Amino acid sequence: MTRDRRMTIVTIAMAVMLAAGAGATQAQQSTGDWVSLFDGQTISEWRGFNQTEVPSGWTVVDGAMTRTGDGVDLVTRDQYASFEFAFEWKVPPGGNSGVMFHVMEGLPRTHHSGPEYQVLDNALHVDGKNPLTSAGADYALHAPTRDASRRVGEWNEGRLLVDGSHVEHWLNGEKVVEYEWDTSEWTTLVAGSKFKEWPTFGQQATGHIALQDHGDRVAFRHLRIRVIS
Repeated sequence: MTRDRRMTIVTIAMAVMLAAGAGATQAQQSTGDWVSLFDGQTISEWRGFNQTEVPSGWTVVDGAMTRTGDGVDLVTRDQYASFEFAFEWKVPPGGNSGVMFHVMEGLPRTHHSGPEYQVLDNALHVDGKNPLTSAGADYALHAPTRDASRRVGEWNEGRLLVDGSHVEHWLNGEKVVEYEWDTSEWTTLVAGSKFKEWPTFGQQATGHIALQDHGDRVAFRHLRIRVIS
């Protein structure tokens, strides 16, 4: 082997090592600002909607926050404006729940203020027959591009991105919904929906994230968030 060839091989090897190291650094930087909202053991980062503590209807089962009895929706103790929220969800047959954002308290329900990422068993729940109210939808306003949900009983990977007025819903690695929430189109859609009954709906740029208690045994795990400045 000639000296020039040896130098070429060494150079390539060093470049590969540097590229690998740079990739690891970028990955660490991109996930370094994630904050866990559930440690698999306690629900300390959440509380009941319009309450100070966690309602008895929510407990930890097999490392997941689970709706096991009568209660109310859960909300984050902190409020968020622009953020990326990642979570996993699972529902029983015919199960229904949701994730709301920019939720205001002092109202009767979380959906009186917060737009909803729909959590649902599409196969057995009646809402699954309408794309506008199916899993991953911006409930009653924007339908997902397709049904990307998994079979009932399996864990689904959800992600909600809110960056200013821009919103994205991701389901099992696919972006299924994308919209702007403070446009004339948004106003028209709301005016044609049930949300027109509540003038507080979708009106503030910050608020709590909520997990809906819709009466079914929904479970959430691996909840984490990172703030977008």
